[in-house]
Amino acid sequence: MGLGHRARCALRACGTIAAFQFLEAVGHGTHTTRTLLAEDERELGSWLVRALGQSGFQVDWVDDGRLVRHSLKSTRYDALILDLGLPGLGGREVLEDLREAGQRLPVLILTARDSLMERVDCLHGGADDFLAKPFELTELEARLVALVRRARGSDQPRFACGPLSYDAATKQFRLGHDPLALTPREHSVLRALIQRSGEPLTKQEIMDRVFSDEQAVNPEAIEVLVYRLRRRLEGSTLRITTLRGLGYVLECVS
Repeated sequence: MGLGHRARCALRACGTIAAFQFLEAVGHGTHTTRTLLAEDERELGSWLVRALGQSGFQVDWVDDGRLVRHSLKSTRYDALILDLGLPGLGGREVLEDLREAGQRLPVLILTARDSLMERVDCLHGGADDFLAKPFELTELEARLVALVRRARGSDQPRFACGPLSYDAATKQFRLGHDPLALTPREHSVLRALIQRSGEPLTKQEIMDRVFSDEQAVNPEAIEVLVYRLRRRLEGSTLRITTLRGLGYVLECVS
């Protein structure tokens, strides 16, 4: 099964694509979401490993349904992305085996067979979510994050872009393992950017979020705040890039 037009566009842009990621606090660090990808289409599989990896997901990839069993026995995963058309052992059989064994691992079905009956059958068969090809990477990430969050019983998401993370529960930024000290308005701007990391945010959108209760704010105030944030992020792999006519984008560059 091919990537499809939208996924191919995402592949070309994967160096700056959204780096939205769910993180769970473990001590003073973070726990990266470990995902098993079962997909036999090589171009799509290799793209997903790279793209999700850039967003902070640790992805192991198998291309045969029989290898899913082996991987699940040897490694603990947070979620499974499962294609129905696998060789060796089909996706439906893999899902059936999981649920009969009492495993509660969140499963997201990824398939080109997008019919109402297909979706209903998969959900009744124990799948937690269903995404049809072609798809947008940002939607796949969001669905994956939601599945893991529900499985862990967390109501408050965490956002991340490279080494920068934001905890919506504590309202705290961390750069690596260290808290990032910000003024209230710097905090508001950076929060807006990380919630849409990899996507441009216009100056007006930022103004609406930061100065929503104020009148006649000079747009140059946003430029000053962005300049300050760039200084605070110096020395890291993070960049706030100005895209002419589109706005500002937060991205991680290697």
